[in-house]
Amino acid sequence: MLVGALASAQAILAALLIVVGGTVEGYGYGLSLGTKWPYTRGMARLAKAGDPEVWHRIIATLLGLNSLVILVLKPALPEITGFVLIALTALLGMATLYVLAGKAPSLFQGLHDLLAYLTLLTYLLIATDSQTNLGVYLLTKTPLHSFLLVLFLGGVVTGQRGFKKPIGHFVKPNTLAQWIWVVHGLSALLFTLTLAYFVRIYTVAFILLMVQIGVGVLVYQAVNKSAEKPGILVPVHQLLTVLILVSMFFNLSVPLPFLG
Repeated sequence: MLVGALASAQAILAALLIVVGGTVEGYGYGLSLGTKWPYTRGMARLAKAGDPEVWHRIIATLLGLNSLVILVLKPALPEITGFVLIALTALLGMATLYVLAGKAPSLFQGLHDLLAYLTLLTYLLIATDSQTNLGVYLLTKTPLHSFLLVLFLGGVVTGQRGFKKPIGHFVKPNTLAQWIWVVHGLSALLFTLTLAYFVRIYTVAFILLMVQIGVGVLVYQAVNKSAEKPGILVPVHQLLTVLILVSMFFNLSVPLPFLG
């Protein structure tokens, strides 16, 4: 009972952390604390000033501490998995700071984002007392395969532009960032087709994805218009991604007239 409650709180924190991370990107705070992680001087003052990067690190710390409590209370495979994922995400969190500073490959940003969502998924499994571990769940939940690919490539797009460079408008890709964005778009198309195939089970996720695609195009335009501060659309993009994952996890479905 207690572990379930703590895991529910953990899932909420993990989702919040993702959205706050989007806020960090959207308003250009990625390197506001430098490359020292997780702590640096002046964090209390910056937190009061509303720096989202400070809150991102505070939430990450709470997530880590709570995972340790859960692990002590119930040292089973799912709880161990959650703890390890958080530790790996934290390590990659340090690496992403160097990605933003242009000192590490964008691949690390993609892996960081992927692990962040796997952490959320793990604690959803624990909170609902699922008898399925993360590995088996991923193998049996077909739409998650393309979903996670979209996530990874989206992170690589972010890392490639480093929170400060536009992707650029193009007809034919000319830069690495543009090629990655194209592959990201193709992976989103694959995910769309996959969800369309399973639409009777995941109608809510499919509806959210239609909105997400529109928001994604707007994010692309915003990044090209103001690369350092594309604005509120970035955290909205992340929030919709979280909602898509949660709706798939709970198999949320509503009647659609054209499905009969």
